Amino acid sequence: QVQLVESGGGLVQAGGSLRLSCAATGSIFSIDAVGWYRQAPGKERGLVAGISSGGNIKYVDSVKGRSTITRNNANNTVYLQMNSLKPEDTATYYCNLIIRDSKWASAMSYWGKGTLVTVSS
Repeated sequence: QVQLVESGGGLVQAGGSLRLSCAATGSIFSIDAVGWYRQAPGKERGLVAGISSGGNIKYVDSVKGRSTITRNNANNTVYLQMNSLKPEDTATYYCNLIIRDSKWASAMSYWGKGTLVTVSS
């Protein structure tokens, strides 16, 4: 079984910074794509940033220039550094990892339980 544990959320003033972490544990052979998503109250969950299996990085326009997604393959952890935070960044942030538990297994999608980010004005 694979588990994802997110951390780093909290309350921050506008203009501040946070670093979210997502650590994957369990039976992991390889991690293909990774991503951070967010869902604000009353809105759909959407991609914030992602790294494809080929290493391509994508950001939603609203966070470009303010956020950086990175991954540490040695400890199966994905990070999202967010700077110059705005009240509209307030949401629950979820990590999503595409993981294989063996060389021949199909990749499966795993989600964390979410970490709340609240940006006050």
